[in-house]
Amino acid sequence: MYTLGINAAFHDSAACIVKDGQLIAAAEDERFTHVKHGKRPIPFSAYELPYHAIDYCLKTANIHLSDVDHISYSFDPFILLPEEDADKHQIDIPLRQPSQFVPEKWISPWDPLFLSAIINAPGQLTDGYPHHLQKRFRGARFHNDQWHFVEHHLCHAASAFLPSPYYEAAVMTMDGRGEKATTTFSIGKGNNLDRISQVNMPHSLGLLYEKVTTHLGFLHSSDEYKVMALASYGKPVFVNAFRSMINLSDNGQYSIDDEQMVELLGPPRKKGDEFTAHHFNIAHSLQAVLQESVLQISDWLQKKTGADNLCFAGGVALNCVLNARIRDAGIFKNIWVQPASGDAGTALGAALWTDATLRNSQEKTFCMDHAYWGPEYNDEEIKAFLDWTKTPYRQLENVAEETAELLAQDKIIGWYQGRMEFGPRALGSRSILASPISANMQARLNEVKDREDFRPVAPVVLEEVAGEWFEGAHFSPFMLFVYDVKPDKKDKIPAVTHVDGTARIQTINRSQHSRYYDLLQAFYKKTGVPVLINTSFNTLGKPIVCTPRDAVECFWSSPFDALVIGSFLIQK
Repeated sequence: MYTLGINAAFHDSAACIVKDGQLIAAAEDERFTHVKHGKRPIPFSAYELPYHAIDYCLKTANIHLSDVDHISYSFDPFILLPEEDADKHQIDIPLRQPSQFVPEKWISPWDPLFLSAIINAPGQLTDGYPHHLQKRFRGARFHNDQWHFVEHHLCHAASAFLPSPYYEAAVMTMDGRGEKATTTFSIGKGNNLDRISQVNMPHSLGLLYEKVTTHLGFLHSSDEYKVMALASYGKPVFVNAFRSMINLSDNGQYSIDDEQMVELLGPPRKKGDEFTAHHFNIAHSLQAVLQESVLQISDWLQKKTGADNLCFAGGVALNCVLNARIRDAGIFKNIWVQPASGDAGTALGAALWTDATLRNSQEKTFCMDHAYWGPEYNDEEIKAFLDWTKTPYRQLENVAEETAELLAQDKIIGWYQGRMEFGPRALGSRSILASPISANMQARLNEVKDREDFRPVAPVVLEEVAGEWFEGAHFSPFMLFVYDVKPDKKDKIPAVTHVDGTARIQTINRSQHSRYYDLLQAFYKKTGVPVLINTSFNTLGKPIVCTPRDAVECFWSSPFDALVIGSFLIQK
């Protein structure tokens, strides 16, 4: 049974294909369209489906859209649609946004437009596809019982629990918003999820973080990770202001007062303005209060469920500093975070949930131990492209050894190998790599990528020696937790040691990505350091590269030193 999972309601549009409980392919649409996050999360964009990601999934499965048995969409519009509107099959859409009021039955005056676009997604999928993709779409039709709208936070929860390594776990989801829920708590066992509680709109820790992201001059639903990085430079000046906004109960519930940011925090920063200690202090205080709030909620959840394991997803779960605080608090013995915790991952959750439910499967058969589910190009395809574009290259006899030599010379390398990653992190397939030994390499990379100076760069480390370089590190393949750099190692890898002494690490073993692992081993032998800088293969405002064309264009338009693409080396 083939199940196609789709996320398109808000942002990070994505698709995946599951066959009898096994994931075959998954990708974000942005990697094909070059539009960061696929689209902006506004009501007018809800009709845009991830056709390119869907086409890739169908191609990988070697099927036509008509061969798909079930389609699972990670948002249920009927949760928000009033019964009288659903019964009469009509909905009123305003021509202009009302200036003074919002109808009582809607959260936003544009909800009717938003819901109408989602409800009509089945027809849009079968006749709205781009002309050049018609090969795998044309002629497909579906019955109502083949299309499934699945609640947004159920999709987050399923993406966290079903592919996790645990048979039983507590499951927590946190993001900006779903239909109504913003935070949910569930118990997972086998392939079942039972929700025990939820927090609804307008109360949302995710939306609070978004609101402060905007106040600091960043783009909300996009740049929250920058606020997390900024926080390390500040002091807890505004913690009481944020604490006064968040009202926590002793049963996992919370409410957030709708305070005005300007009154609490002063005037907003404009994009392009210089960062000051004031901005650092806002970010630090927000991060601190988020952490203490989620820790209190996590403690309640563990006591409520008695679970040893926690599964976590939703946009808030991409906050690797928060994840580390939950881990270090010891509330749960184990924690697993979905690597595509943002909305892209709901496509996976929707597909896995529908597959398990319809097949009535009680046994877990899929564990997500890597994130390499996207497109790949073999040497023959890469060579054909390089020859066609008259790109000068040299074929390497030993990719790991020769690339390690360049990295040991402090060269900055574009690294393009194997299947693309699913989720926001580059994990060694579409990465920019560099040596962490020189302290100035962080600044060099931020200049190459045109990033803010305060942004840290992350390390990849051989799994078997990770604990010798980072406190308590062992298995962390998805870059979702920070670890303290060991004191005696800080001067050996200064480029990846953040101002607070931590690093957001990725561990790698050979079974996950053999060529990437071999490169780390070769660099280790040459330098005595089993660590490389790994940052995403993209530049400011662009998605991570997907195709050989993307990689070559990014390389020649950026100050990299070399590109290792498959078995081929391109140098400037």
